[in-house]
Amino acid sequence: MQRDDDEDAVWRSIVDNYGTRPDLDPEATPDLAADLGPDLPAELGPDLAPEMVGPGGGDGLADEPEWFTAPLVDPEDRFVPPPPPPLPRPSRDRLAAWLGVFGSPAVLLVCLVANIGLPRLLAYGLVAAFVGGFLYLVWQMPRGPRDPWDDGAQI
Repeated sequence: MQRDDDEDAVWRSIVDNYGTRPDLDPEATPDLAADLGPDLPAELGPDLAPEMVGPGGGDGLADEPEWFTAPLVDPEDRFVPPPPPPLPRPSRDRLAAWLGVFGSPAVLLVCLVANIGLPRLLAYGLVAAFVGGFLYLVWQMPRGPRDPWDDGAQI
């Protein structure tokens, strides 16, 4: 029973003092300049936070062990991948289809922006190349469903 009363009193004290800062007397605060000695730069002054200074004063880098400052990977031991294989060349019919899908709209767009008039037969031919290339690529797609457990990764 006694413990519950103490806990309640502690919690009430926390709630009552929430948001207020305690008043510290200046003699109770440590003087970092006196503790660190001559290693403390003069421009930092006594307001220097203790987190900014290593155990021996200064920046603390000289006090770190070798394993802490050593590089993680030795340059001679790093992995160098083999050169990648050359890109596969598409067949002529598939290359022509891709050129029709991407090349025809590009030519038409450049002619439109540059205000170049194309003969009507050439413009219809470019549109036909786009539609024909698109239909050919769709026709050549695999018909069956993919394996549901295949995520596309290949070894």
